[in-house]
Amino acid sequence: MSLGQRKKFQLEERAHHNGVIMIAIIDYGMGNLRSVQKAFESLGALSQVTADLDRVRAADAVVLPGVGAFGAAMARLHEAGLVAPLRTVIERGKPFLGICLGLQLLFESSEESPGVEGLSVLKGHVVGFHSREGFSLPVPHIGWNQLLPTPRCPLWQGLPAQPFFYFLHSFYPEPAEPDLIAAWCDYGVRFPCAVQQGNLFAVQFHPEKSGAVGLSLLKNFLLQVVDMHRP
Repeated sequence: MSLGQRKKFQLEERAHHNGVIMIAIIDYGMGNLRSVQKAFESLGALSQVTADLDRVRAADAVVLPGVGAFGAAMARLHEAGLVAPLRTVIERGKPFLGICLGLQLLFESSEESPGVEGLSVLKGHVVGFHSREGFSLPVPHIGWNQLLPTPRCPLWQGLPAQPFFYFLHSFYPEPAEPDLIAAWCDYGVRFPCAVQQGNLFAVQFHPEKSGAVGLSLLKNFLLQVVDMHRP
């Protein structure tokens, strides 16, 4: 990446973090943390893999990755004292990106872990492919698949009209509010694979594993952070 491109992610007239965007990548012991960190750093953003509440609050944006089970992830977040702070960060409008399990945790509950409450910042529930009537494809859904994005979401700016991203999951969200849905995908059933609510973005796929198109999506997220902090 050229110096000119890298400067896109510097915040002018800010002493904080030497004027460079700082991303807090939430460390709760589950997820491709280093892969996500490397992707952001390749775009010129500073990042910290952290569970420290002060660092999370001080960051310009927060990313919640995740690979694993819904119930185990919520238990880890509770143990780390992160549940209430994450809800507050989102409610106050700080730019936030959930990835894979990090998307699912934003909802109220999941079929994967009955009785476990999610972060509940988005209304709706997480369901499994295996529970869909007549579903016969292999689970988990692994590999590249095509998206049908909604044009209003800024994450898709400059991307192909129907881009391919890398997936690895057995569950997906069913938002209670259809307007939250930012993209669809088809794997035996048509399912929501991205959501947006204000500065909150979340994707079911892995942008950090999706090559150039994934980096373009992360760049668009960073541009949203820059716009929010522009004097």
